Amino acid sequence: QVQLMESGGGLVQTGDSLRLSCAASGLTFNRFGMAWFRQAPGSEREFVAAIRRNGGYTYYRDSVKGRFTISRDNAKSTVYLQMNRLESEDTAVYYCAADGNEILSAIRDPRTYDYWGQGTQVTVSS
Repeated sequence: QVQLMESGGGLVQTGDSLRLSCAASGLTFNRFGMAWFRQAPGSEREFVAAIRRNGGYTYYRDSVKGRFTISRDNAKSTVYLQMNRLESEDTAVYYCAADGNEILSAIRDPRTYDYWGQGTQVTVSS
């Protein structure tokens, strides 16, 4: 049974940092591209960042470039999202997702992903 377990969310103030973690089990982690998505109340789920299987390439939505960094540790089956200079617009539930096919043209499409975590709440207060 595949499980993705996010952690690290919380309530912070504008300008603060958070580091999200997503621990995977039940899959061969280094065969999956990994990504972070987020969903704010009343909004659709949106792509935040993705990382290739070997960690060699990363992708970001424009609004987080230069502030967020995605990384992975294949030995620990864990993907991370370091979030710096947080803004109120970053408030959302953050989900990690795993993609066994790595279709790069669809890397920002949530329908591409095979497995999802339950999400962790990030609230940025101004």
